Amino acid sequence: MSIKPPSLLVTNAVFIGRSLRHSIRNIEALIMAIMLPIMLMLLFTYVFGGALDPGGDYVNYVVPGIILLCAGFGSSSTAVDVATDMTNGIIDRFRTMPVRSISVITGHVTASLVRNLLATCVVLGVALLVGFNPSANVPEWLAAFGIITLFILSFTWLFAAIGLMTGSPAAASGYGFALLFFPYLSSAFVPTSTMPSWLQGFSNHQPITPVIETIRSLLGGAGVGDQCWTAIAWCGGILVLSLVWCSIAFRKKAGKR
Repeated sequence: MSIKPPSLLVTNAVFIGRSLRHSIRNIEALIMAIMLPIMLMLLFTYVFGGALDPGGDYVNYVVPGIILLCAGFGSSSTAVDVATDMTNGIIDRFRTMPVRSISVITGHVTASLVRNLLATCVVLGVALLVGFNPSANVPEWLAAFGIITLFILSFTWLFAAIGLMTGSPAAASGYGFALLFFPYLSSAFVPTSTMPSWLQGFSNHQPITPVIETIRSLLGGAGVGDQCWTAIAWCGGILVLSLVWCSIAFRKKAGKR
């Protein structure tokens, strides 16, 4: 008598639970994902803030950039988690079960999304304590949260694809770390107009800058701003490409549906 395999919903739920339990057990990584952005925010606010904005309003400028830096740092761990599963033999074990083993990637992505949203809330709470003064209304807060969620989701899938393509967790960590430089080459910490002309073109036309400017505009109470659709297009494009990349890479490496 054949055994009916579990539904995709049940399979995904099981793997999401597995990844969430791993996140809870890895307390050091969770604390670091939260503390690093907070330390950077305090550094830029209290050490560099006076020089960058003598009027004391720099915290309102830098917080959107710190939020995305927090999200990027947290998402990068997905590459290591995926690479670990692909190299330690656990995927071969999943292949012997009547489940869609690619759901293990969905589990890592969903757990990372939950971790990053939690870290974002903590960073926002600390920002309010150090003087961040947003003037957004409820719809603007919801829109900003939506943009942040879309950004985290798209980049988490991108890091998952990187984890699938690399040959080891160490290599995945290296590639992920390289992508974390993008916020520093955007409008996260200083306006792009203050950068050298040869750098402004890249800074203005990479995915981080329009996302930051959209969040900054929303939290500042100025509406969605003129870069909202550009931000959505960047995140949507990265998300679609990453999903396709993950599907192809997983089929190639795991050899399973």
